[in-house]
Amino acid sequence: MTHLPTQNSAVSDVPTMKYGERAIAEGQLITFPNPRIGRRYHIDITLPEFTCKCPFSGYPDFATIHIRYIPNERVVELKAIKLYINSFRDRYISHEESVNQILDDFVEACDPLEVTIKGDFAPRGNVHTVIEVQHQKEEKQEKQKKQKKKGKN
Repeated sequence: MTHLPTQNSAVSDVPTMKYGERAIAEGQLITFPNPRIGRRYHIDITLPEFTCKCPFSGYPDFATIHIRYIPNERVVELKAIKLYINSFRDRYISHEESVNQILDDFVEACDPLEVTIKGDFAPRGNVHTVIEVQHQKEEKQEKQKKQKKKGKN
């Protein structure tokens, strides 16, 4: 049986990292092979407990992060994205930068065909902010056309 330390316990005086904090600190976006490569389908992920800190005031910010993507060859593992999102908890980062950083990291990990990340931030000081960013993978033909144009110029 596991016993939790009490307020009078000497154990509570020792600052140790809890197992959840360790998992968050070590968290990375992990992916696995798309089971249906070639089929276009959407994956919607909602993360309603996003938190970060305002870089100006230090006040906490709360948001729901919505991720909608069409996978290419890789799919994000759900526990990994939960831990990754939780890693923002103690970061001083703006609404705009946090949503853009999530997009950059998601694209790097998964290389999706399309992805939209939306941060719907809870109102603070009578201001409600929604940040939405998108990424779309260029088609191979478009890339080849661009390369040919560069070669002719």
